[in-house]
Amino acid sequence: MQGVGVYGPGLTGWAQTAEVLAGRQPFGLADISLPPAEALPPAERRRAGVSIKLAFAAGFDAIRQAGADAARLRSVFTSTGGDCDNCHAILETLASADRAVSPTRFHNSVHNAPSGYWGIATACRATSTSLCAYDGSFAAGLLEAATQVVSSGEPCLLLAYDSPYPEPLGQVRGIPYPFGVGLVLSPEPLADNAPSLRLSLSRQAPTRLPDPALEAMRCSVPAARSLPLLQHLAQGRDGRVSLDYLDGMALDVDIEHAA
Repeated sequence: MQGVGVYGPGLTGWAQTAEVLAGRQPFGLADISLPPAEALPPAERRRAGVSIKLAFAAGFDAIRQAGADAARLRSVFTSTGGDCDNCHAILETLASADRAVSPTRFHNSVHNAPSGYWGIATACRATSTSLCAYDGSFAAGLLEAATQVVSSGEPCLLLAYDSPYPEPLGQVRGIPYPFGVGLVLSPEPLADNAPSLRLSLSRQAPTRLPDPALEAMRCSVPAARSLPLLQHLAQGRDGRVSLDYLDGMALDVDIEHAA
């Protein structure tokens, strides 16, 4: 694995997030601060919602750290709900007297919209996959990205992101905070001490975090199920973490840093 990107409440980029997860900075919830969607033409940038901005912020953060070429990377996009704001707006329109749905809103509501915008922004023609697996979306995306790396022998960018639904949908699917994470995975280490990941399935309980606020975020935001893995990476620790996957099943990740 070569690069990490993270954006969430009180977490702004991997450099600052690593300090928090390593215990060198205190964690405090704060409004998320997202940069503009890099590299998009102005018209597309104006239309970009939270999910696209999250994916772009985490993705470019990870790519910069990895020194990778965005135009050549395979990608996997994973989210439990996609663009929740557009979903809410479309349902409001369908429940109104004027049921004409905005073509732009419909275009941005589809689950692979961030992938499409990423291709526009980076001019990348490599294969891209978009998926969801409810609370196990991060683990499903990591498993898919790792499978592509092993089968193709090429690097792959994983982007996992979630944002809150407006009310009343928020009462049914409560996601309190936006959170996005990007990982650049490669078949061979490209830098000294780059961590290696080995994946397997188990019936283990998910790994919990000692910090109550971070643990609460892990439990409430599907993309934040990545936090135990991110904490190991921030601390430079070897070991195993178990991540939420399907009901009664976990994705175990063994982390090993080269000597």
